[in-house]
Amino acid sequence: MAVPEPEQTGPQGDGVREAVPEPGSRSEDGAGAGELPGGRARPKTGKSEQTRALILDTAMRLFQERGYDRTTMRAIAQEAGVSVGIAYYYFESKDVLIQGFYDRITREHARDAAERMEGVRDFAARLEIALASWLDCAGRYHAFGTQFFRTAADPDSPVSPFSEQSRPARATAVALFADVLAGSDLARKLDPELAAQLPELLWLLLMAVVLHWVLDRTPDTTRTRELVRRSTPLAARLISMSRYRLLRPLVHDVTTLCRDFLLPAAATRTATRGA
Repeated sequence: MAVPEPEQTGPQGDGVREAVPEPGSRSEDGAGAGELPGGRARPKTGKSEQTRALILDTAMRLFQERGYDRTTMRAIAQEAGVSVGIAYYYFESKDVLIQGFYDRITREHARDAAERMEGVRDFAARLEIALASWLDCAGRYHAFGTQFFRTAADPDSPVSPFSEQSRPARATAVALFADVLAGSDLARKLDPELAAQLPELLWLLLMAVVLHWVLDRTPDTTRTRELVRRSTPLAARLISMSRYRLLRPLVHDVTTLCRDFLLPAAATRTATRGA
């Protein structure tokens, strides 16, 4: 049963008085909802999943039509045909909606890339497939991506790909790149230390591609696609060269630098040690 709450004020200043289920209580269709990291309600039944998807789809459309800053949670709820309280129950802020977007596109990307890589053993080919798959999955969101990039680029923003709130989506992406390596002909030839760190390093490569994609104004983001086509064989050759003993110290230094200063988990550990 929904639990009546006092006046609920969202981050956009929408003052509403709604019956909003508390996290972990019964949802609007009678199922315990629970939470995902960042306050996202976890769908337990078909109806709650449909409601959550409807709110997210509506938000993505309005962000593209009106802009991220100009779209309020009240407007999203109105367009979706749900109460403002229900919208806040599933997504407690617009930032959490962005996390929902990250979750969705990352899962779509992982499924699509895995299907395309099936039967492919060449590492460079698998890597190109994984990166090109992301461009295909994200293509319809390109206009929206350019709008929220300013906020996402702030390292302190919860919608940053490097934030703690983005960790679930980031973990899914890193797992995909682990599969890129594991299913390739290069997997058993690499130094174990590099092999262990490579999935996160490849995720950084994806982030570089995403940055280029956000700024790309060519039709069908042609320049970004060309960047992927030309950079993946080069990346594969550099990674393959790490097999040679003479180059291993250099590879070790580069991977350590990336680990200590670029990867989110390592940055957290370094900050903790310095506190």
